[in-house]
Amino acid sequence: MDLSGKQLNHLRALAHHLKPVVTIGVAGATPAVASELEHALTSHELVKIRLPSLPKSEKRALLDRLCSMTESTPVQLIGRIGVAFRSSPARLIQMP
Repeated sequence: MDLSGKQLNHLRALAHHLKPVVTIGVAGATPAVASELEHALTSHELVKIRLPSLPKSEKRALLDRLCSMTESTPVQLIGRIGVAFRSSPARLIQMP
């Protein structure tokens, strides 16, 4: 899903006050983690993910891999926190 700059800014603003729902351990993107992220995206559409302490390029690759596994879109990566978005049929978040 391609998001415009305005939509990304809107999602970043909404994600600011969220707490991380999914935590990724040293094992990385396992099927169990992907399943939990899938469930969280279905329930909330916008999810914060706590990533392990890795170099930035590896964290970016891990977030991208998780998003491809769950057919979601990476919104943001700051420090050890990543944000993913996937629209659900219920349309909980109204996009500009």
